[in-house]
Amino acid sequence: MSTTKYIFVTGGVSSSLGKGIIAASLAKLLQARGYRVTIQKLDPYINVDPGTLNPYEHGECYVTDDGAETDLDLGHYERFLNVPTSQANNVTTGRIYQSVIEKERRGEFLGKTVQVVPHITNEIKERVQILGNSGDFDIVITEIGGTVGDIESLPYIESVRQMKWDLGANNSLVIHLTLIPYLSAAGELKTKPTQHSVKTLMESGIQADILVCRTEHELSQELKDKLALFCNVEKGAVIQSIDASTIYDVPNMMREEGLDTITLKKLNLEVGEAPKLEVWNQFLTRHKNPKASVNIGLIGKYVELQDSYKSILEAFIHAGAANEVKVNVEPIHSEHIDASNISEELKNLDAILVAPGFGERGVEGKIEAVRYARENNLPYFGICLGMQMAVIEYARNVLGYADANSSEMSKNTSHPVINLMEEQKHVTNMGGTMRLGSWECKIEPNSIVSTIYANEIINERHRHRYEYNDHYRDELEKAGMRTTGTNPKTGLVEIIELPEHPWFVGVQYHPEYKSTVANPHPLFVGFVKAAHKYSKQTTDK
Repeated sequence: MSTTKYIFVTGGVSSSLGKGIIAASLAKLLQARGYRVTIQKLDPYINVDPGTLNPYEHGECYVTDDGAETDLDLGHYERFLNVPTSQANNVTTGRIYQSVIEKERRGEFLGKTVQVVPHITNEIKERVQILGNSGDFDIVITEIGGTVGDIESLPYIESVRQMKWDLGANNSLVIHLTLIPYLSAAGELKTKPTQHSVKTLMESGIQADILVCRTEHELSQELKDKLALFCNVEKGAVIQSIDASTIYDVPNMMREEGLDTITLKKLNLEVGEAPKLEVWNQFLTRHKNPKASVNIGLIGKYVELQDSYKSILEAFIHAGAANEVKVNVEPIHSEHIDASNISEELKNLDAILVAPGFGERGVEGKIEAVRYARENNLPYFGICLGMQMAVIEYARNVLGYADANSSEMSKNTSHPVINLMEEQKHVTNMGGTMRLGSWECKIEPNSIVSTIYANEIINERHRHRYEYNDHYRDELEKAGMRTTGTNPKTGLVEIIELPEHPWFVGVQYHPEYKSTVANPHPLFVGFVKAAHKYSKQTTDK
């Protein structure tokens, strides 16, 4: 029998309270105490995965090593724990129902009426326990998306109720995250919404074991005692989660509140010594005490919603701390820049990053940004589509192919320097069919990236359908655009550089997905270093 313990994190009162950050912070504390911990996300939407969702709708789509397109919370899990996640760490209602329906079609339920209980709930329980039964983890933390009371979440809540019964005492617990609103007119914090939220959870058969209360103001002991009494939890199990200046403060705040201690006691696990967070706190000290600052332009078409580029923004925080530099990210909408205003828009920047994306909207603005960076020796970093835009710009303005383009944007271009991957040409389904997950890349010596990585073979995560067209490689290289990274099996061009430029790198993969607090991604570290060097040079002039 598995000895794995299970923690379920639910939310109430309001969405976007930060269940993922609380789950990741608790996991970090338990990991620092020596426990093997992982986190998974149960998402109540019916999409099979977020791969086909607009970033405005759901934020960025995060990609794991094994090629799963997942919720962005998995990025937080990896950034906090420095442990890779997988397909098993993200489960959606769409995937649950798809699996159950496929089983029904195969005849596995022959003679039975397939119902939410027990068939859907059994499938959910199996998915929750896949990680626990692997033997790799002592504790599995499961974050349940949505808010208690949502119709979509009911099968997940019922599955938690059943699992608590199945597992028995001291083998599972429920942490309920709620909001304690402050009414400025009355000048007081109100507990009633939390009481109602806990009551709604109890109506589904689940008693919260620990309350974590999001608040803008300190909770008095009297208010905590009131919450404990009316929500039927122990006095020490009401945890304050006050607004923080950075999400990376939250583990320390939860440690001070004793969230990890009360959790271990309730799971009948050894509390042991206080968690060791030396590396974490060294990062925080550097992050909060920068010695300089740089301005980096993020050129994209989803810049109105920060979550659209969440992993990139967090990678800049990690790389900034590594360089003891504050990175001011200036979001610039690629639809709003062109040849007439590009100099004005980018004049105060120390570097630019052209972000990933799909579709033709805003592409010409991105190409103009590449041209500006190339011609003005401004440090440039292109990720996925950002690399492809660099190739198109070079083909147009250096090779002289005025209509050079990607066949994604222009089917009729006479110079498709970016083209649909061969294996993608007969793909009709959009979901989960791109080149996904971790792929090898062989790095050429005497290049920017060879210095940065200090390895000949690297592995990076991908998410794309279109690629550098090898038919133009000789021409581009003769003109000065060097290929410095390729996939050793497919020959796919992974990295391009301009050797005559101070720092100009484009990568087909997504390095931002692998940046963590403990291991800032070396490409971002190198890019921020180049931006800082540029900033000092322009200041000294």
